[in-house]
Amino acid sequence: MRGAAGGANLRALRSHNTALVLDLLRTAGGEGISRLELAERTGLTPQAVSKITARLRGEGLAAEAGRRASTGGKPRTVLRLVPGAGHALGVHLDRDELRAVLVDLDGTVVAERRAPLDLGAGAETVLEEVARAAEELATEGLGGPPGADGPRPPTTKGPAPAAGEDVRSPGGGGARAGAVDGRGSRAGAGSRASASEGLEPPVSGERFPVGPEHAAGEDVRSPGGGGARAGAVDGRGSWAGDGSRASVPEGLEPPVTGERLPVGPGPVAGEGARSPGGVLAAAPTLLGLGVALPGPLDHVRGVLHRVTGFPGWDGYPLRDALERRLGVPVVVDKDTNAAALGLAVGGAGGRAGDAGAVGGSFAYLHLGTGLGAGLVLGGGVHRGARTGAGEFGHQVVQLDGPPCTCGARGCIEALCLAAVARGDLAEAARVLGTGAANLAGLLDIDLVLLGGRTVAAAPEAFVHGVRAVLEARARREGGHDGPVPVRLAPAGTRGVAEGAAQLVLAPLFGRGEGG
Repeated sequence: MRGAAGGANLRALRSHNTALVLDLLRTAGGEGISRLELAERTGLTPQAVSKITARLRGEGLAAEAGRRASTGGKPRTVLRLVPGAGHALGVHLDRDELRAVLVDLDGTVVAERRAPLDLGAGAETVLEEVARAAEELATEGLGGPPGADGPRPPTTKGPAPAAGEDVRSPGGGGARAGAVDGRGSRAGAGSRASASEGLEPPVSGERFPVGPEHAAGEDVRSPGGGGARAGAVDGRGSWAGDGSRASVPEGLEPPVTGERLPVGPGPVAGEGARSPGGVLAAAPTLLGLGVALPGPLDHVRGVLHRVTGFPGWDGYPLRDALERRLGVPVVVDKDTNAAALGLAVGGAGGRAGDAGAVGGSFAYLHLGTGLGAGLVLGGGVHRGARTGAGEFGHQVVQLDGPPCTCGARGCIEALCLAAVARGDLAEAARVLGTGAANLAGLLDIDLVLLGGRTVAAAPEAFVHGVRAVLEARARREGGHDGPVPVRLAPAGTRGVAEGAAQLVLAPLFGRGEGG
């Protein structure tokens, strides 16, 4: 946002303002919103709003929604977002299941898939399952198989960005610019040739962190344009920085062993940063893929750490492997963070209104095959300085308790899952409530939302049990505001997948920020 001399970057400001307008168009829904209301709510001048909305209409992102009576003068034209102008894929990789959705700009689910998955089967197997689900969703939801005759034509949009213009969204969610082919399709580098100006990231023209830093002049691309950064073998059975295997278990090698994976900023002229045969590269309205899975992981670089129960994934560059395989931008985050983001921005159709109504500070507790938390503080997802926040399930509450898959003993996850396994849901809810009470005491949150497959199977038992623990804590403390409310997360069992799609969409509306 700031130049070298401290002045404002005008292009960045323009994109930020566009994001504000897009977000208001999105939240207005089908009823629409007038230019005057947009000016009042954004603080922009009417002239600035008129320029932005004219550009959005020309690019197919906004359309007239009718007219409203005015207190004076001619009736006001109201505008609405065109949901079908863009789409995002969201994939939830659980330990034993894959759930995927295709959503439009409104977050409405257009198509979905669910299939069994063994997260420990190896990278090639997992990537193949993701690619299959993504291609099937694109075929069903966008009207044609990518790579064949192509999906149905997108909504008419305006001129493409100039070659080399960076239109990737923060965190890798937006489309990258490439050579313009004049037909609104993706260029050979996997970029959207007709990426609309209105779909630029909130801060345009700035490169976002998508990999480890490098010394000036360091060659970080392969001769063929794969563009991966080199790294040294660490000798601990983890992945080296170049995506090659450093004595890791068989089955976790990169998709093409010995070839570097595409990371970093967009391709330079003449380089192809993505596989020309990426299965999604021909889907013109597809902005990218969000992937959510158990942590811990590095959200910024898209690299997995020692995923609880699956240490063989340690150091695997999942984001880069999927970008190469699919030909679209990919964002990777923890399942709980993705679900929390979906709730914070309203998810599909704004169904998370409860979360927004309490000022934007809440905890989403996810109990499925594991236990974790997504934290939203001050309206944004809190990931922490090393993207490690939310490892809720591995707080130790019983010293020398039963062993946990993380290597510790007496973790809430181990105690809670053990109670579920023996059918003692009241005890499982009590353990979960103890962790929720600890969280409420540490962060003074406004709301606790419960989700995940295990909760969905017995929602009343878990809501009642967790609420009872928080009510007992409030009585002990004598607080005048009562206990922290406990509710079911509204998105149900596909909330993580929908949140994964929001990893791609939210930055377009200025809603993807978080620390």
